[in-house]
Amino acid sequence: MDIRVLQYFLAVAREESITKAAETLRMTQPPLSRQLKDLEDELGKKLLIRGSKKVTLTEEGMLLRKRAEEMIDLMEKTRAELASSSDNINGEVYIGGGETDAISLFAQTAGKLQEKYPLIHYHIYSGDAEIVTEKLDKGLIDFGLLVGPVDVSKYEYMRLPISDIWGVLMRKDSPLAEKETICAQDLWDKPLIVSHQTSISGDMMAWLKKDVSKLNIVMTYDLIFNASLFVKKGIGYAIALDKIINTTGDSELCFRPLSPTLEAGLCIVWKKYQVFSKASKEFLRLLKSEWENRV
Repeated sequence: MDIRVLQYFLAVAREESITKAAETLRMTQPPLSRQLKDLEDELGKKLLIRGSKKVTLTEEGMLLRKRAEEMIDLMEKTRAELASSSDNINGEVYIGGGETDAISLFAQTAGKLQEKYPLIHYHIYSGDAEIVTEKLDKGLIDFGLLVGPVDVSKYEYMRLPISDIWGVLMRKDSPLAEKETICAQDLWDKPLIVSHQTSISGDMMAWLKKDVSKLNIVMTYDLIFNASLFVKKGIGYAIALDKIINTTGDSELCFRPLSPTLEAGLCIVWKKYQVFSKASKEFLRLLKSEWENRV
């Protein structure tokens, strides 16, 4: 498969029209249609359903779109790494992580590195451990910050001697807001908002002392900021990590830690035998130094 043709395919997928994609690509429609037909013939699969008003993707087309995006991202990442100057370190650093206050360590490192090497650029991807490790395995990111109990045996890693605290995010006028800490029984009859990863976490389920099917889970989330908007509307109580949502001042929300305390460990990981760009190598060197100084 030619990368150029994959870019053509992605343009059609985005525009949902061969005509509009051809305009975007500054080419005429017939050669674009021919390239797409050749791609389908090469793969032996129908990728596009050509309707009278728009073009839609087949199931195989949706799979190719996902893979093509990953391939082109990796190509651009490689191109930037190879273009890095030997005299002045520049390039791209790709980071993935869950929602945690510990991401400030990355920000602190980037800030100091930026003073010395202002031509380094950073790309941050948010997601749970499954999403982050998938991108790491495919070479789409350089570093991952993982939250909670995860298998890091196949990675190089730096386990942080700090942890995040689990608790409940709720409205300040909620009945449970009167309590200093929240125990499992407090939540058994409450509408709960939990992260997708938490909903299958053995540690969390053990703490709750209830089968997930017997809990009133009204919503699941990927990003706690989005979930907090539903908490504000009284939809439910969100089980979340501390220090992500502002609960100070005139905020409508408050946070109460779980009791007994439930902590989430933190680990920075990268691929074994990873060949880093100059920018990523310098970032890791400073990251380790910053953490040693904090400890």
